[in-house]
Amino acid sequence: MTEAHDAVEVIVAKRDGGDLSDSQIDWVVDAYTGGSVTDEQMSALAMAILLNGMDRREIARWTAAMIASGERMDFSSLSRPTADKHSTGGVGDKITLPLAPLVAACGVAVPQLSGRGLGHTGGTLDKLESIPGWRASLSNEEMLAQLEGVGAVICAAGAGLAPADKKLYALRDVTGTVEAIPLIASSIMSKKIAEGTGSLVLDVKVGTGAFMKELDLARELAETMVALGTDAGVRTVALLTDMSTPLGLTAGNALEVRESVEVLAGGGPADVVELTLALAREMLAGAGREDVDPAEVLSSGAAMDSWRAMISAQGGDPDATLPTAREQHVVTAPASGVLTRLDAMAVGLASWRLGAGRAKLGDGVQAGAGVEWHARPGDTVTEGQPLLTLHTDEPERFDRALASLDGGFDISEAAYHPTPLVLDRIG
Repeated sequence: MTEAHDAVEVIVAKRDGGDLSDSQIDWVVDAYTGGSVTDEQMSALAMAILLNGMDRREIARWTAAMIASGERMDFSSLSRPTADKHSTGGVGDKITLPLAPLVAACGVAVPQLSGRGLGHTGGTLDKLESIPGWRASLSNEEMLAQLEGVGAVICAAGAGLAPADKKLYALRDVTGTVEAIPLIASSIMSKKIAEGTGSLVLDVKVGTGAFMKELDLARELAETMVALGTDAGVRTVALLTDMSTPLGLTAGNALEVRESVEVLAGGGPADVVELTLALAREMLAGAGREDVDPAEVLSSGAAMDSWRAMISAQGGDPDATLPTAREQHVVTAPASGVLTRLDAMAVGLASWRLGAGRAKLGDGVQAGAGVEWHARPGDTVTEGQPLLTLHTDEPERFDRALASLDGGFDISEAAYHPTPLVLDRIG
């Protein structure tokens, strides 16, 4: 039985810069989940945490309390080790789609519980739902059977995993406390630890199109999450990866599925292939399968076989024609020279405004909407050539999408100096 506390006492302790005791943390998370601590009180506490922070013990205890609010999954019955990946979200970040079947084809089970997009960052489930027939919701029994039979599953997290997080996540979104690193880290890691994976690779994005714009803050978040995973007995590493330029050549739902299938077929943009292989190597190492080269497995076609099996197992038709938007608008290069910058946030906002994303949870998305770019930074372009193609079913959306792209790219005669895709490794 959790020791009883008082909400105001807990708020004041953190407001005044103190450390919360284990029993205070256990009580307040449990009481908030149960409804006896109000949204107003938790809002005040979240703001106090944003302003005054938490130490490693507090964050670990907060995470454990969030996990304890719900069920834990158990994959110990599977005949192969498990590994999972979590990305903090970016633009054109379709990496989960080729990565999960690739790692499965290497002999490691991938239980990938994914989410829906909000704002300028796309959601993996939204992308996959553009495949006719595919369904995101699976029971725990269906998930286990698919992991044993196919080796990979990408599905929605059940309501039973860390319900405290679901409630607190919605509150942070409307109270200006989303940026609190202890709350971000515990939100992500409570779900991943409750999910029961044996090893975890974190892809922490940095740059204009990422949640974390600054490298030092991204590193702090990565270090906090790696410590949480390690303390909970999950082998955890993090890669800090660049998100100043969008990944690949597309942002949108069906557009990104098409590009992911190209990667699985042995083609696709070089940066998407590079990051998929980098994360695959980390996942295989975490699961004790360093002996397998994911590049060889990708080129063999085995990952494509896993993809087809994974999509089919969830009711999707891997051979179906993907939806396309009814309307297109081409943006041409205003000058000749080298494309030296393509801003990820500008592209992400344009894709969102075209209908690929949602303004609030529960909004619908267009399967065919999004942005394609026909050049990447470092490429030479000629005045008048197609630079971007905008896709939407509703042509009245073009003006706002074009406004978000205004100033979103540079063409010049200056030398282009590329940023490495993987900036650092932690863990």
